[in-house]
Amino acid sequence: MEIGSKIRAIRKRKKITIAQMCEGTGLSKGFISNVENNNTSPSINTLQTISNFLGVPLPYLLLEKKQHMRAIKKTERTHSTFNNLKIEHLSSKGGLRMMLVEFPPGASMGEANAHEGEECHLVLEGRVIAEQGEDSMIIEEGDSFSWNASVPHFVKNIGEGKAVLLISVYSDTELTDIF
Repeated sequence: MEIGSKIRAIRKRKKITIAQMCEGTGLSKGFISNVENNNTSPSINTLQTISNFLGVPLPYLLLEKKQHMRAIKKTERTHSTFNNLKIEHLSSKGGLRMMLVEFPPGASMGEANAHEGEECHLVLEGRVIAEQGEDSMIIEEGDSFSWNASVPHFVKNIGEGKAVLLISVYSDTELTDIF
């Protein structure tokens, strides 16, 4: 973790001098320099003092680069197809994935499947049937449903027009075969 580099970047972005930071935190110039150059690891109390002075939450300083906010512009989204379904990927791969899935009339996700994680679905348009184990429910525009994805599940468009679902999938492991 390069907490010091992050502290320096925030300080510079906010146009704060090291002298101002020393005055505001009570820390010495040499100590702040060592922190910013990743030569020393400050205690949690010291990090809290620095984060308060910089006006950023302490947990933000502890995030690794890959944990920072990520944005995907509409023009940068990737698209794929699966069993006649059009899929627009709204988030990058990782623990939490979101996608818009368009089901043509009569289309389904294929056979009931199961995988690690949890899913949450919001029907933006149309009417679907959602099945998991022995549970079956008709879900319409504006309705949502969620489930533990380790139990076999199935979704099918039962309306006369297309159905569009916003689907969020969370898993601790990389999912490569759900869509």
